[in-house]
Order: sequence, then structure tokens, then C-alpha cells
Amino acid sequence: QVQLVESGGGSVEAGGSLRLSCTASRSITGSYMGWFRQTPGNEREGVACIKPSGRLGYENFAEGRFTISQDKSKNTLYLQMNNVRPEDTAMYYCAAGGTSCLGGRDYRYWGQGTQVTVSS
Repeated sequence: QVQLVESGGGSVEAGGSLRLSCTASRSITGSYMGWFRQTPGNEREGVACIKPSGRLGYENFAEGRFTISQDKSKNTLYLQMNNVRPEDTAMYYCAAGGTSCLGGRDYRYWGQGTQVTVSS
């Protein structure tokens, strides 16, 4: 079993930046790791992922504004969010043990989420 703990969420004005962190209880290799987000009443959607190859994947809305990265020495996944918009307001979740990049149903482990609120 793997526990994932997110941090770094909060309130920010439009155009600002946030960095989300997700620390795993142990090293996870050989599977996809990713960030997802969800707003009340809506399906969870993918944001970005790191593939087992090390290549990155992004949803269109995240491309050019968000950057996913990891520090394997710290078992930590990051999401740098720049130039945020009010529509980025959501609960953000990290996930691990995935078998595809942005398919939420394909991940085995999930964090508890961290709230990001962007004001205009």
C-alpha cells in the first residue's frame, strides 16, 4: 500500500502561481504518476502526468502554464501552476500506480486532495 499526501494548495489571485507537492510513503517506479482535479458536481479530470519513461503528458488547459516534475530522492511529485485562472479553482489530487497517463480510473493510489482557489 502507498499513502500519498498533498500540500501547497491555497488561495491565489488570477495570474499568480502555486506549487503543489505530493509525498509518497515509499518509492514508486514503473508506473504513471499524475495530478487530477475535480470541482463539485463534475467528473475528475486529468491535469498532467509523468510516464514510466519519464516523458510528460498534459491536458490542453495545462500545457504551457503547469509543469509536473518529481524528486525521486524525496518520493515527491510536484505541480507548478503559473498564470492561474479562476477556472483552475478545484480540489487537486495526486495519483500513483497508474497504467495510463490521464485516465483517472487507471490509477491505484490517491491522495486526499488539496484545495486551490483562484480569485479574479
